[in-house]
Amino acid sequence: MKKKIIKWGIIIVLSGLLIGGGIIFYMFNQPHRNIHAIAPDYQMKASTLVQEYFTDATLANEKYLQDEGESKIIAVTGTIASITEDLNHQKVILLKDVNEKAGVSCTFTSETNMNAKNLKIGETVTIKGVIRSGAGYDEDLEFYEDVILEKCNIVNN
Repeated sequence: MKKKIIKWGIIIVLSGLLIGGGIIFYMFNQPHRNIHAIAPDYQMKASTLVQEYFTDATLANEKYLQDEGESKIIAVTGTIASITEDLNHQKVILLKDVNEKAGVSCTFTSETNMNAKNLKIGETVTIKGVIRSGAGYDEDLEFYEDVILEKCNIVNN
C-alpha cells in the first residue's frame, strides 16, 4: 500500500514538472511582436510628447508605458538635431528643435540601421518605435533627460 502511494506521488510530481516545463518553454519561445508591421498607438510631434512628460510625468507614464513590458508604439515627427551611434553600432537619432530643452532619442536596431544611413541633421522625419522612458529633469546633475524610443524605424522621409 505504501509503495502504491509513493508511486502515484512520484507520477503526479513528474507530471506537474513536465507540464510546468512545457509552459515555461512555450512562454520563453514566443515570437516577439513585430512593431514595424503594427500601426502605432499614438502619432504626434516630438515636442508634444516631451511636453506631456514635463507637464505630468506620472500621467504620461500611465498613458504610454505598460507594466507588462508591452509599451505603446509611438510615431513621432520632428527635426533631426543629432545622429550618433551607440556601443552596439546602432544609429541613435535625436529629434529636437533648437529652442527645446529635451527631445526624443530614437535608437534603431541592427535590422533597421540601414534605413537611417541617409538621414541628415535638420531634416524633418517621422520615426516609429517603442517608448522606454520619458523626459524629465535631473536636479542633481542639472540635466534634461530625453524621451527614449527603442526598436525604431523610419515611417517616412
